[in-house]
Amino acid sequence: MSRRHPLVIGHRGAPGYRPEHARSSYALALASGVDAVEPDVVVSRDGVLVVRHENEISETTDVSARPEFADRRTTKTVDGVETTGWFTEDLTWDELSTLRCRERLPQLRPGSAAFDDVEPVLRLRDVLDLVWAASIDQQRPIGVVLEVKHATHFAQHGHDVAQLVHAELTDAGWARGEQSLVIESFEATVLGELQSRGVRATYVYLIEATGRPYDLVVALGERAAPTYRSFTQPEGLDRLAERFDGISVHKRLILGDGALVAAAHERGLEVYVWTCRPENAFLARRFRLPGGPAAFGDFAREWGQLRDAGVDGVFVDHPDLGLAAFR
Repeated sequence: MSRRHPLVIGHRGAPGYRPEHARSSYALALASGVDAVEPDVVVSRDGVLVVRHENEISETTDVSARPEFADRRTTKTVDGVETTGWFTEDLTWDELSTLRCRERLPQLRPGSAAFDDVEPVLRLRDVLDLVWAASIDQQRPIGVVLEVKHATHFAQHGHDVAQLVHAELTDAGWARGEQSLVIESFEATVLGELQSRGVRATYVYLIEATGRPYDLVVALGERAAPTYRSFTQPEGLDRLAERFDGISVHKRLILGDGALVAAAHERGLEVYVWTCRPENAFLARRFRLPGGPAAFGDFAREWGQLRDAGVDGVFVDHPDLGLAAFR
């Protein structure tokens, strides 16, 4: 089941070098030779699929500096967590399209922050078209790993995320299986809805190191909902293998112990891992080196453990480093 080399996936493009989800971030990842890129999608007030890691956008856009949107600042509970800021579901696409991307981690990545406030926010369709054009230009298949965010939250605000994703993929020519498409989510419900709509893709269930899936918390209650960790156990993997093609897990669940990868492969499940970042701030403690949080640690050794565990795909913030390490 394990690939000779794992897929190297540009996580939100190439956010080690450019603000995440900016056009230049994707262009840099595609030019570097990644196998796929990963857009996250959230929803605007008028139902447009917008490429942002979260629906709260004050950290990754200039919305907080825009006086015309000052009255949109609010506090909401998203997936059970109270959050204050500006939310995509409170702005139309026309309004969101005026915003500019910003580096989410300027203290760790000042080089990327130098490109703040230059590029507009993208829609899913923009990324799909960019990848398709790059595939033609480079004469090689390049995939999209589409992460569907907060589907239950958006349903509570009147948006059928599965319907929106299905319509967009169909209109863009990505729903028939002619391009390499992976769809992943922390919520099994929306994955099942997309499967039932006939979207041809590899379906991957995201597994956090802690917590419980929000869709199941809403459906079953906090106490009855299974934990993410329960899905890494034999019975949980058995259930996932009946429905999906793979799992995508926090690297903490694999480092130093490849048992989860082997168990998933035994059941025919692919295993993706996130996120490979070279800075000390993101490395397991034993791989950190002197120089502070922003300095690169011994990332090659950490990533080598993931590679040796036999994972099928890796999400990387620095595509050039990822390609060198995993190829």
